[in-house]
Amino acid sequence: MLRRRARRGQEAVRGGDDPLDAAQERRVRAVLALGGVPQSDLPDGVQQVRLRLLERAASGREAPRDVSAWVAVVASNLAMDWHRARRRQERLGERLAALREPAHPSGEETSLLSLAVARGLDGLPAAQRQVVVLRFFADLSVRGIAEELGIPEGTVKSRLHTAVRVLRDRLHEDEVV
Repeated sequence: MLRRRARRGQEAVRGGDDPLDAAQERRVRAVLALGGVPQSDLPDGVQQVRLRLLERAASGREAPRDVSAWVAVVASNLAMDWHRARRRQERLGERLAALREPAHPSGEETSLLSLAVARGLDGLPAAQRQVVVLRFFADLSVRGIAEELGIPEGTVKSRLHTAVRVLRDRLHEDEVV
């Protein structure tokens, strides 16, 4: 029986009919739903599986041996992709919200933080202080800093990493941050 279904699925892909029979479509919907895809997005997921099956046939590749198993795997991958895209959107929304509503510390807090950062910068070696100022105050890219100073990008990154770590540690020690 399974072989007959698989053959029927292969013939449908080759023959131009709907490549998914009703049972396969139900399986795709079930896998997507169990994967956490909301009901409203299930029809799109089924269409994506159908499209991938048709694209596979159109590219000249052999039809899957077991179409039902293949569509279940593709549906599972689509569910994972859906979650990744949702998380990406959430992170983007958080970043945009942070840009729209910047936290405005009081004048006293800003002054204290500025003094602490200035003291921290004074304590850095000249090469590290230079790359920090160029990166965060002059807003140059790592590549731009490397070109301006005539040093490799890796050196710029290394100096930045070390300097930021030292500054962060000092600000935490002073209980400023």
